[in-house]
Amino acid sequence: MERKEKLSEILKQLTPILNEGVYVFVSVKDISKIPLENVIGFFREKEGNTLVIDKATADSLKLSYYFTAAWITLEVHSSLQAVGFTAAFANALAKKDISCNVMAGYHHDHIFVDLNKADRALKVLRELSRSF
Repeated sequence: MERKEKLSEILKQLTPILNEGVYVFVSVKDISKIPLENVIGFFREKEGNTLVIDKATADSLKLSYYFTAAWITLEVHSSLQAVGFTAAFANALAKKDISCNVMAGYHHDHIFVDLNKADRALKVLRELSRSF
């Protein structure tokens, strides 16, 4: 059974963790040559398979990308049915001109932000949490 929590309680417990590394989004038709241990995220689209992988792997495989990202894990365990959670942190980041690409995992949400804005993003997320 899903647990229901108030949005304010989830945001109060928000603990952003910056993962090591540099990550990129790539689109490939054939995933057979991609080492799965290097794949952070995967989504099948009609145009191709979108992968989030470390930049070094993309470079070694000569895959094209245009966005280099930092990966932030939101350590709070939120329900997959938490209404407004993504909007809350996305809006806080947007107000500081920081875009985010969100992937919801079973246990945590993960966001990818411009590599050069990672420290600012962490600060914004921590301030958001403290505001509750």
